[in-house]
Amino acid sequence: MLETVRYLIGSVGDSGFGSKSTGEEVTAATPDLRSITAIITGATSGIGTETARVLAMRGARLVLPTRSLKTADEVKARIVAEIPDAEVILLPLDLSSLSSVRCFVSLFLALHLPLNLLINNAGRMVYEHAVSEDGVEMTFATNYLGHFLLTKLLLNKMAETARETGIQGRIVNVSSHVHSWFSGDCLSYLDRITRKQIPYDATQAYALSKLANILHTKELAERLKQMDANVTANCVHPGVVRTRLNRDREGFVTDLVFFLVTKLVKTMPQAAATACYVATHPRLVGISGRYFADCNEALPSPLASRPHEAAQLWRASESMTATDLDRTASGLEPQLASDRPDDEK
Repeated sequence: MLETVRYLIGSVGDSGFGSKSTGEEVTAATPDLRSITAIITGATSGIGTETARVLAMRGARLVLPTRSLKTADEVKARIVAEIPDAEVILLPLDLSSLSSVRCFVSLFLALHLPLNLLINNAGRMVYEHAVSEDGVEMTFATNYLGHFLLTKLLLNKMAETARETGIQGRIVNVSSHVHSWFSGDCLSYLDRITRKQIPYDATQAYALSKLANILHTKELAERLKQMDANVTANCVHPGVVRTRLNRDREGFVTDLVFFLVTKLVKTMPQAAATACYVATHPRLVGISGRYFADCNEALPSPLASRPHEAAQLWRASESMTATDLDRTASGLEPQLASDRPDDEK
């Protein structure tokens, strides 16, 4: 109850920011970002667009992956209209396709740019059962698995950039409080919904993908530490975003409900604040493997805090993203639940 009250009134936490803070406010004290190159997925709408705008305003060079170059051109035009000296590079990417992820990385590396910041923001909820071209349930494939491969393929570039520039690299994974709605065996559930062995539940599929984002962050932070890479990885919950409610409102009760809902959700500038804060604020140098909400460190669900779950998901993800050539060379086999030994199920 106390946390809800603090959220509603915008009470600030230890960081000096809270639920009502905006992306512009949390980046006001950051160093000039003109030496920073950032990749932001999902930047052609919503929170991603606002995050991109704020970072461009602070001087960062932006590389925006996009499924629709037409939409991305419109976003780029809006950013440049507001910030004439902004540098915005558009490259094609469909996160649900592992081959598209590999093509994007090849195109980016061919530009010979540094990479200081990777914000894995893109996300979608697929309301009807669908499977990606790689044979993985579509929500999981888009929200998590594509980002897993993207991050893995860019790690060496980020570590190299940090080593050469002395500027710590940062990876920010955008999750959601909805991750706490999932419980059970992640890989077994993924296997069953992919194969349509149980009824498809869009909310549970989304919750699983957002739980995977947090588990990925925790294991990634450990691996970066083992690599001795000057790169951190953290995860954020942006909050519930304010959208137009398209329904008739008549009577006192419905008016009251509408009023309360509008107080619980955030504007787009507020929703982008936590990602902007974690991506840029000087006080988070060296902080890795954490979960943030309302620009302050928070606790994820118990399931999201289990190192064993994080390590297991990483191993399965490596198998799911390996090419046939990789599998032949390493002996990897798919690691969905039905493919694991009985004692691992």
